[in-house]
Amino acid sequence: MSEENLSDKLVITAALTGAATVKSQNPAVPYTAEEFGDEAKKCFDAGAAIVHIHARNPEIGNPTHELEIIKAVLDNIKKKAPDILINLSSAISLIVTDKQRIAPIITFKPPIASLNSNSMNFAVGDHKTGAVGLGAKAIFANTFDTIQKFAKAMKKNQVKPEIEIYDFGGMYNILHLKKQAKVILDSPLHFQFVFGVLGGVPFSFENLAHLLNLKPPDASWSVCGVAKNQFKAGLCAAAMGGHIRVGLEDNIRTIDGALAKGSWEQVEWAAKVARIAGREIATPEEARKILHLYRQ
Repeated sequence: MSEENLSDKLVITAALTGAATVKSQNPAVPYTAEEFGDEAKKCFDAGAAIVHIHARNPEIGNPTHELEIIKAVLDNIKKKAPDILINLSSAISLIVTDKQRIAPIITFKPPIASLNSNSMNFAVGDHKTGAVGLGAKAIFANTFDTIQKFAKAMKKNQVKPEIEIYDFGGMYNILHLKKQAKVILDSPLHFQFVFGVLGGVPFSFENLAHLLNLKPPDASWSVCGVAKNQFKAGLCAAAMGGHIRVGLEDNIRTIDGALAKGSWEQVEWAAKVARIAGREIATPEEARKILHLYRQ
């Protein structure tokens, strides 16, 4: 298929768990390898080309860097949804070391992995009262040293960085590092604009427009958002040529406010929005070309 035919396809990513969402919030959050595989298959059937993975301790549900657990998750996904592309998180959690964060990517060499762009407050809050909840004392550390080390490791292992942008400082960090293109970042870049984290920027037309004005012209881009930011951003991305990430990592509900039956239900919504915008859903193989992933 030609690049021209791919230009209007929309790539859907399903982020199945994240580091914070738990079963007490939504029972559909996967913890075990079997649950990850089942959910990935449902998301693939609904239209997702990519699943974004934070593996969990299957007993207690905490995010984990343990390679044996991560391997079991990846193996089960590949068994049940062999065509879907796997995007591994390089964040994992706020309490692991840089070495622990990057080890799964070096070990398993997924087609794509997250590359976070700045250090920041990273919390959950009540936007009506101004209260700060989970993460009130947390700093999500991504120094320039960390960003460069992770980017070099991804380049060496032929893993495409999905550059996570939470605010404008992160974008300017990457634009600075892009000058080392032949050393750490291969163009075209791919960005994930993350809206609504307390410590980052919320979704607005103006914030999205500013990020789009800043990104390199040849870079691809996707959006995701916490809670209702997810739907607002996704609607705009579908209409404006971007891609969409949904899933229980970012939002435990559907657009009508009901508890989502799984990330797959949000994938169905994203697929519907894409079709309303006159765009076809990209297959995993098409997504590989659209996002300029390395061949593996």
